Amino acid sequence: MAVHSESGSQEKKSSNGVNELLTFNAENMQNNMKIIYYSRTFLSIIGGVVAGILGFTGLKGFVFYLLLMAVTSVVLVAKAKFSIQTYFDSWNRVLLDGFLGGLMSFVLFWTFAYDIVHIF
Repeated sequence: MAVHSESGSQEKKSSNGVNELLTFNAENMQNNMKIIYYSRTFLSIIGGVVAGILGFTGLKGFVFYLLLMAVTSVVLVAKAKFSIQTYFDSWNRVLLDGFLGGLMSFVLFWTFAYDIVHIF
């Protein structure tokens, strides 16, 4: 994960007493968000195949998806060494972004794997 130049968008006093505005590097932030989307999409596809093979139906499958996304969020936070403000501008970026986009991939591969294993 790429790091921005300073942590947070607060003002910081320099050694000469002048307030400086801390900024994020937009390219690094964009790269970090791209990593989150790719991770969630990939794990949604793998999770959908696993849920289909295991034969989850109905609510069990969606609970499995929620657990998968919770584990993904914890792993992403651990990968950032629990210092979210260094890599992202808010916690919502790590915890919630890509959640619904991954759901569509999950359902697609869940039904596909379930049909192949349990119906055909």
